[in-house]
Amino acid sequence: MDVAILTVGDEILAGDTTNTNASWLAEEITDRGGRVRRILTVPDDRDVIAEHVREWSGGFDAVVVTGGLGGTPDDVTMEAVADALERDMLLDEDQRGRLVEKAREFREENPGLAEEYDLDLDFDAAASLPEDARALATDAGWAPGCAVENVYVFPGFPDEMRAMFDLVEAEFVGDAVSETVWTPTPEGALGDIIDAVDERFDVSVGSYPGKGETPGRLKLSGTDADEVAAAVEWISANLAVTDGPGSSRESE
Repeated sequence: MDVAILTVGDEILAGDTTNTNASWLAEEITDRGGRVRRILTVPDDRDVIAEHVREWSGGFDAVVVTGGLGGTPDDVTMEAVADALERDMLLDEDQRGRLVEKAREFREENPGLAEEYDLDLDFDAAASLPEDARALATDAGWAPGCAVENVYVFPGFPDEMRAMFDLVEAEFVGDAVSETVWTPTPEGALGDIIDAVDERFDVSVGSYPGKGETPGRLKLSGTDADEVAAAVEWISANLAVTDGPGSSRESE
């Protein structure tokens, strides 16, 4: 399963907010056997978001979009996704009712805040989704996300995004597997080993240098667990290997 991740937000591009959502999603998807092939951050620009969703929805098994949900004027992600997939935006009455109830509960629990800020919420805007979209909503957040065709739209707040991903995590199961081999060998001396692995095994190899006391690593990925295991075994027999950080196994 090949996945693309699109994060939306002027605040990310300005450096005001760290993009932890993309790295968290990439790790979760990889752990489930999916393969993240693109990660991109774009501004809160409806046309730019739509352009990338339109292109990526046809080129990947799934597209995950985070950020820009709500009911304020700069929340344009949902409309952009509708544009990309050539769908109308329709009011989801169930989601509108949920939002009205959440707002009522908030006012009851926080009378001072509600009175001070005179909350004026656009329930219709926040509860509108692309036509035929499957609404995704959790207690952790406000505006609903959705799944439409192969596009998943999540909020930008990390806690809300993670809770929403939990609703659909089973839909990101793929057949990719990976294993890591740790080595004290400098990255510049690994060329022959990497070339040999490429020739012998149907796997991809990523090389990552060590830093300080942390050794370097080779990450082997593929869709055949036996092939990946065989490549790991071959490397272990032909290269100095060591334990990774946090390993309790005694080095041999």
